[in-house]
Amino acid sequence: MELLAFFDQLWLARLPILKGMGVTVSISLLAICAGSVLGLGVGLALTYGVRPVRWLVRAYTDFIRGTPVLVLVLASYYVLSAVGLDLGPFQAGVLALAVFCSSHVGEIVRGALQSIPKGQSEAAKAIGLTFSQTFTSVLAPQALRLALPAWVNTAAEMVKASTLLSIIGVAELLLRTQELISRTFLSLEFYFFAGFLYFVINYGIERFGKYVERKTSTPS
Repeated sequence: MELLAFFDQLWLARLPILKGMGVTVSISLLAICAGSVLGLGVGLALTYGVRPVRWLVRAYTDFIRGTPVLVLVLASYYVLSAVGLDLGPFQAGVLALAVFCSSHVGEIVRGALQSIPKGQSEAAKAIGLTFSQTFTSVLAPQALRLALPAWVNTAAEMVKASTLLSIIGVAELLLRTQELISRTFLSLEFYFFAGFLYFVINYGIERFGKYVERKTSTPS
């Protein structure tokens, strides 16, 4: 009977759940894209920047990576508001996740670039390629293949971290689920269903990563 009641409540609540899932996907996608772009710059600075720049970027990376995501979320919403930068819950959540994502992507990019043998850069320089040509034609394709698995893991972590945004009132999937549970008292059923939806999102990210990996793989 409880299972029938769950499916009945699930059908009645289909629109709020879909809206919550849409918010989760939107926040995660924006945070992953913005964090990846910023992280690329962080990784390049850590690898090729002059020493003062490397020190500053290293301090930023270590500080952000050592800070819990929840603290970043609360700081983005409350601290920035206290200094005059008023962000809505959605914008503050995207900012916090993007900053956190950038620190991890920066380390992934740095590790991928530094793992490429230096002889390839020297060979490119010897045939007259500029640094930008060497990076785009020689280093970046190899770094992408090396960084992709770790990037997929980071993207999946951003989806999981989006659950923390319910604390500042973002109506994402977890908050919608908790609202349904408070009304129906079907906690186990709705939490399992929410977990299934998070799995679907992360499975989509994994399949996208596999697709890009196939497209960028070197023919054997």
